[in-house]
Amino acid sequence: MVRGFAIGRAVVMGAATLEVSHYRIAADDVPAECARLDHALKIVYDMLQHTIETLPADAPKELVPLLTVHSLLVSDPALAEQTKEVIASRQYNAEWALSTQGQILAEQFAVMDDDYIRERVADIHQVIERVIRILAGSGELMLPDMSNDTDVNSLIVVAHDISPGDMLKLRGGRFAAFVTDLGGPTSHTAIVARSMNVPAVVGLGNVRALVHDRDMMIVDGESGLVYVNPTQQILDFYQKKQEAFIQERAELILSKDEPAITLDGKRVRLEANIELPHEVSQAVEMGADGIGLFRSEFLFMGRQILPTEEEQFEAYAHVLRAMPDKPVTIRTLDLGSDKTLDGEATVAVNPALGLRAVRYCLSRPDLFATQLRALLRASVFGKLRILIPMLSHMHELLAVREAIESAKKELDLAGRAYSDNIELGAMVEIPAIAIAIEPFLNALDFVSIGTNDLIQYTLAIDRVDNEVSDLYDPLHPAVLRLISQTIQAGERVGKSVAICGEMAGDARYTKLLLGLGLNEFSMHPQQLLDVKKLVRTSHTNALRTKIATALNRAESIDLNSLGI
Repeated sequence: MVRGFAIGRAVVMGAATLEVSHYRIAADDVPAECARLDHALKIVYDMLQHTIETLPADAPKELVPLLTVHSLLVSDPALAEQTKEVIASRQYNAEWALSTQGQILAEQFAVMDDDYIRERVADIHQVIERVIRILAGSGELMLPDMSNDTDVNSLIVVAHDISPGDMLKLRGGRFAAFVTDLGGPTSHTAIVARSMNVPAVVGLGNVRALVHDRDMMIVDGESGLVYVNPTQQILDFYQKKQEAFIQERAELILSKDEPAITLDGKRVRLEANIELPHEVSQAVEMGADGIGLFRSEFLFMGRQILPTEEEQFEAYAHVLRAMPDKPVTIRTLDLGSDKTLDGEATVAVNPALGLRAVRYCLSRPDLFATQLRALLRASVFGKLRILIPMLSHMHELLAVREAIESAKKELDLAGRAYSDNIELGAMVEIPAIAIAIEPFLNALDFVSIGTNDLIQYTLAIDRVDNEVSDLYDPLHPAVLRLISQTIQAGERVGKSVAICGEMAGDARYTKLLLGLGLNEFSMHPQQLLDVKKLVRTSHTNALRTKIATALNRAESIDLNSLGI
């Protein structure tokens, strides 16, 4: 969900999966069918490149990397060759063969552990759709003509899914919200909607089949509810909520430069999570106290050639320059067996527990050394903090330190400068490190709790498995005790403890986390002002008393019963 409220008329986009013609071709027609496929792939590639090159100056910055992902997918030789193999071996027509190959790729991506990689299934479907449009002689996306609807002040896009390229067509001021069947928090629809500050509700399953063009709709980005042809009473209610929300946002913007200090004088750091270098501008705009998490693996995704040391250096340096005198925490690569890197990896039986993150980096010292050199070089431009993901053993930490020292020696030999004041931290996302936290804190400068994985691993719940997703519970006492003891251990040894998972940016949990003693939050830039408002109206000592008694319960904490 993306916060906010919208009231308007529905604009229903065509389904992302087209009806594909299925027919067999003669053996003699295979070369011509393969040539037809190549021609369609090239047309789509050229169209994507043209779109990237001609993006308007005010286009959301997120669109360039998203369009680039599509461009790389459609130009990947493997897609063409594997589809041609289907054409030749089964004598399918190009549309059918491409649809078949796309489904195979989608199934491979769908079993991967990483949320971002899993949601790239949508990119595969959208690329396939664009190519099939060309093969079938169809044009680009066509929206219904609603120019004569003078009573409509805003339009709500309803779709099975929305590609990055199609988002360009939906950026007019009259488009007030997005509603899709597919998607999640890291899907491009949610990403772009967040950057445009418009509400969105994604992943509804079959909303497109239930809505018709010009239906009156209400989109409630707060609760994730969507109303179709509501009663006048509901409409009046949401008009008032919409007006109040607009006023609230205007007031929040005025507070962006105010310090995040509680009623009892406790200073709280509110930092931003980013995935790509240009997103640092949003963090600056929202008054972030620093970058609490830069997910560096996003520089490596959706490309055939790995970023060079120089390219990584420029990316890291850009963020550090944009945050003078403020800490910038850059996480080393969270890649692994569940993420295909340069065609070398395979999907493990259980990728969530496999060779990933720090384990993967230590198994690829060449890859890791390149990133470490780039990070060290960039450190001269600001306050760099290096964050190690999925740490669970002390010997891993020692190996990371050795790798850093080795990278420093290489830079010394090359005459490259780097800072001597770089902090080293680790993600607390495996229960093992949370349980045995003090030795790690003594060996580190800081830690950052990744609540998404910590909850998943603690409860043995796959958060994307619909059959058990209702058991994924941030308020489970075991989860809260692990968070609490990590924060308390940090207080005892004088080390910084942050949370950079989804809980940190969810305003429902702000008072709870303050009551657990947290004083460093990191979240999406658009969530900063909502959390700051709650911080500035909270009394932490009172909250700590309430939460301390609740931690001994066997069942999940009921925040309402605690009055928070």
